[in-house]
Amino acid sequence: MSAPLDIVVLGLSLRSSWGNGHATTYRALIEALGERGHRVLFLERDMPWYAQNQDAPDSLPGRLEVYASLDELDDRHADAVAQADLVIVGSYVPDGIAVGEWAQSVARGVVAFYDIDTPVTLARLAREDCEYLHPRLIPGYALYLSFTGGPTLQKLEREYRAPLARPLYCSADPRRYGPSPENVRFDLGYMGTYSDDRQPGLERLLFEPARAWSAGYFVVAGPQYPAGVRWPPNVHRIEHLAPDKHRRFYNEQRFTLNLTRADMVAAGWSPSVRLFEAAACATPIISDAWPGLEAFFVPGQEILIARSGSDVVRWIRDMPEARRRRIGEAARHRVLNEHTAAHRAQALERYFAEAAAQRRRTRVPARAGRDRGEAGAAPVASGA
Repeated sequence: MSAPLDIVVLGLSLRSSWGNGHATTYRALIEALGERGHRVLFLERDMPWYAQNQDAPDSLPGRLEVYASLDELDDRHADAVAQADLVIVGSYVPDGIAVGEWAQSVARGVVAFYDIDTPVTLARLAREDCEYLHPRLIPGYALYLSFTGGPTLQKLEREYRAPLARPLYCSADPRRYGPSPENVRFDLGYMGTYSDDRQPGLERLLFEPARAWSAGYFVVAGPQYPAGVRWPPNVHRIEHLAPDKHRRFYNEQRFTLNLTRADMVAAGWSPSVRLFEAAACATPIISDAWPGLEAFFVPGQEILIARSGSDVVRWIRDMPEARRRRIGEAARHRVLNEHTAAHRAQALERYFAEAAAQRRRTRVPARAGRDRGEAGAAPVASGA
C-alpha cells in the first residue's frame, strides 16, 4: 500500500446516478481509496439536473463540495488543488476545458484526466466538438486514465502525446453486489439509459426474443426512452433504479443483457460497469460482441455472446439450470479476483507512482541549467 495521498477529483456528479453512469464508478473508487487511507475531495459543478435528482446523501464516500461557477471553484478550492498529491479531472465535466486548464496551472502534484467515455471522447476530438477536452490539454495531463484499454492506449500516447495512458476500468463492490435470495421474476433484463446507438441492439436482443417467446417475462430499467418506443407487452418498464436497488434487480433475473455503445464497440476493450455488477451478483450475462471482451470474461464459460435474437431465445428458454448457474458463478469468481473497486484503487496507486516518477525524470533543474551556462533553462514537467 502506498503512503496516504491527498486526492482531488473534479467529476461530473457524485450526488446523482440519474442518467449518469459515472456516479457509481466514482463512488466505488473513492470508497476503496478511503479504505486504503487516502483522503479524497470530490468537486462537483452544481447543475440543476443532478441537484434535482440526487441519491441518498449518506451513500456518498469521501468529501463532496459543490461549486456554482469557475470563479467559485478558484476562490474556494485552489488551495486544495495546489496541495493535492493527485488531481483528477473527469470526462463530461461542465466547462471541462477551462477546468482542465485551471487544474494544470494550479496543481503542484500529478494531474490526471479520467476518461470514463474514451471512445466517445476520441470521436468528438476527431470532429473538433469535444466540450470537455482539447488536444492541447492532453500532453499537460501527466496521467491519462482510460475506461478503454487495448490499442486505444497506444493511440493516446502516440497521436495525442499523452505522457502516460493507463486503463482504469469500472468495477463492482462485492459488499454491494452479490447473490441474494430474491424471487426470480424475469427471464431476461437490461439496465441502461436510452441511447440511439444502443437501441438497435435492444430491439434485436431483447425485443425480438420477447416477441418470439410470449411466455417469457422481460424487464428494461433506465430513463430517457422516447415516447415512440414500441414495448412488447411482456416487457416490464422501470424508469430509474437508484444504485441501492441494483443488486435486487440483477438477482431477480435469470439472465441479464449487456449492450455496448457503437464508439465503444469500435474501440473494443470497453467493459461497462453493469457488466461487472451483474457478474458480481452471479447473474449470467448475455452480451453483444466487441473486441477485447475475452480479456475480461471467457466466452461460453463466464459470459454468453449473442449474435442474434434466436441465440438469446435458445439460452433463456432451453439452457439447463445447472449450466446457467455455472456461468454466473464463474463470472462472479472472475470479478472477485480481478475487477473489484479495491483492485482499481491499487491500480491507481501504481499509476500515480509511475506518473510521479516520470515527472521527476523529465524535470530539468533550474540550477543545473544555470551551472551549464544555459540561459533561460527552466523546469519542464508534465501535468504540473
